[in-house]
Amino acid sequence: MKILLLGSGAREHALARALARDPQTTELVVAPGNPGTAAIATNLNIDPCVPDEVVALATQMRADLVVVGPEAPLVAGVADAVRDAGIPCFGPSAEAARLEGSKAFAKEIMTAAGVPTAEAAVCTTEAELCAALDRFGAPYVVKEDGLAAGKGVVVTSERAAARDHGLACLSREGGRVLVEHYLDGPEISLFCVCDGATVRPLAPAQDFKRLADGDAGPNTGGMGAYCPLPWAPDDLAAEVMAQVVDPTLAEMRRRGTPFTGLLYAGLALTSRGMRVVEFNARFGDPETQAVLALLATPLAPVLLAAARGELAELPPLAWRDGAAVVVVEAASGYPGTPVLGGSVELPADVSDAWTIQAGTRLADGQLVASGGRVLGVVGLGEDLEAARERAYAHLSQVRFPDGFHRTDIGVPH
Repeated sequence: MKILLLGSGAREHALARALARDPQTTELVVAPGNPGTAAIATNLNIDPCVPDEVVALATQMRADLVVVGPEAPLVAGVADAVRDAGIPCFGPSAEAARLEGSKAFAKEIMTAAGVPTAEAAVCTTEAELCAALDRFGAPYVVKEDGLAAGKGVVVTSERAAARDHGLACLSREGGRVLVEHYLDGPEISLFCVCDGATVRPLAPAQDFKRLADGDAGPNTGGMGAYCPLPWAPDDLAAEVMAQVVDPTLAEMRRRGTPFTGLLYAGLALTSRGMRVVEFNARFGDPETQAVLALLATPLAPVLLAAARGELAELPPLAWRDGAAVVVVEAASGYPGTPVLGGSVELPADVSDAWTIQAGTRLADGQLVASGGRVLGVVGLGEDLEAARERAYAHLSQVRFPDGFHRTDIGVPH
């Protein structure tokens, strides 16, 4: 199977690693990729957000499957263009990707489908913003309506900070902002592979969004994750499917925009029951690194079946025993202005621990930091504590003087 994978971050390195290890993969091209994907696939430098460039490359390499990693190409309609060219594509249409591209649209879908979520107000003016902040009170939850690379949400007890973030969102072209009721309780992530009609949930995971130990500091794109969740009830995935995923996908089908690809449900297990925090239309990072580490079923045929509408024909997914923990190493200054260009030296991958590259590039043959989140280190173990110890032991061998990480990843919260 010839596969074209779009993207350049840790999510794509994790996907490439899973696809490259699949015996059915005969050729793997990552566009544009990163130094980590270059070691296991062929990197080609195209713009993944330009549909014509993607279709031209997929046609040239006679791809059997195109996998869209990041959200921006989906919202740009890349999956539509690939499918129009007659090539199977794992990724939702631009219309279906609005579940992530517009938080207001996602709320509209959830309301119509009867999916439990936080009460919210959509604001387009400063007056509406201030009224909503007063209505919901602290802790304030303020979300940019559109794509924000995981950094569009502010949760704070300070009204001034909430107002400033809201005004910054409104100042952008077409600016809209959501103010929501705060959801208490632990958050989990459930990835679901969808073919428009059939759904296969993956193992639930938990990520650590806050910057510092003890969940202190600002929200980030994610500082680490673990899978599975030893504290969660056995029927958690089934409950999420029944209350959230199935009704949402049924509503999308009813509107004539069936969802094909990866639906990521971010959920809060509150004192009042399960509530949806957000939807994403692609694999989420860093959870992907942990979840794929435990998936025993070869990934390529699963994604191809979803792209072709044939998921119902596949046997149930198989999972490895044990647990996986991923710890993110970020550059100093993240999530603000990270220090870029610092040298990075990595230990050799081993069977129970390896490094996923995120914000890296090669400069004169030396690996250097090129983004805020630079690496993810994955550890496997027979249980969560063993996986956590393995991840941190491997991370201790990374040489990145400009980097930092949380020390409490894998401690359930």
